[in-house]
Amino acid sequence: MAAQRKPVLKQIELPHPYYYREMYLPQLTSGPSSVTWSPDSSEVIYSMGGALWRQRVDSSSAQQITDGAGYDYQPDWSPDGKRVVYVSYLHDAMELFELDLESGNSTQITKDSAVDVEPRWSPDGTRIVYVSTAYHGRFHIFTMNFKSDGTPDRVTRLTEETKSNLPRYYYAEYDTEIHPTWSRDGKEILFVSNRGHIYGTGGFWRMKAEAFAPAREIHYEETTWKARPDFSPDGTKILYSSYLGRQWHQLWVMPANGGDTFPISYGDWDETYARWSPDGKRIAFISNRNGNTELWVQEFP
Repeated sequence: MAAQRKPVLKQIELPHPYYYREMYLPQLTSGPSSVTWSPDSSEVIYSMGGALWRQRVDSSSAQQITDGAGYDYQPDWSPDGKRVVYVSYLHDAMELFELDLESGNSTQITKDSAVDVEPRWSPDGTRIVYVSTAYHGRFHIFTMNFKSDGTPDRVTRLTEETKSNLPRYYYAEYDTEIHPTWSRDGKEILFVSNRGHIYGTGGFWRMKAEAFAPAREIHYEETTWKARPDFSPDGTKILYSSYLGRQWHQLWVMPANGGDTFPISYGDWDETYARWSPDGKRIAFISNRNGNTELWVQEFP
């Protein structure tokens, strides 16, 4: 009998690995794959080629700022501008690291040997929210508190584990929660979940940033692992990526509490991982409109 190839990331207990491995988890790419803004909206940091890069938006030159043993993805710049939290794939796990921008030193801040992805700083810089498989191998949302000296402290699981009776085939019988982001006052989180739905990764939900707080669905469409919502700086709108039954993902905006959605990009290509600049004047996103995966910055309409 031929030897079976061992699966990677065995700590994920979900069916049909193509969906979450190829469509959700960060991949090694030759072009940019995710982006974050500096607090003053003058610079971006993005992941590319397994490392993080820093670049002014008015310059064509970029500086590589990580060069560790792992593959680095999904940076998020702290509100005080001093630190970046990011994901690193190392030793068949994805864990969170914190980069001190002044010294260039990185510190591992999760050590659960799980898949920890999509970290986002709270507006006051005291917590991060992220997705982890640390609980039963399924995607749930956690927060990590930081002490006054900036060192990591308490970890809290925010979302409960719920087994659905719906006849799902491509998606797990247990509900998943992904794509967390903070409301601008830091009191709530927005996330995507398939609670109550058979197909896709689900709709958009809001809840208080407290353990097992009740959540309410503010908008539903059949998302497919790439929505990654982001609140506008004034907290009134949500920017996200959607294919809405079409072939390509484009950028959309909707009110912060749900309602009518409006497309702001159109084309026969994908535009994903959109982030609003802190000054609200521009958006950064990943696009393959020219046949290559590129980072774009444009004025908000």
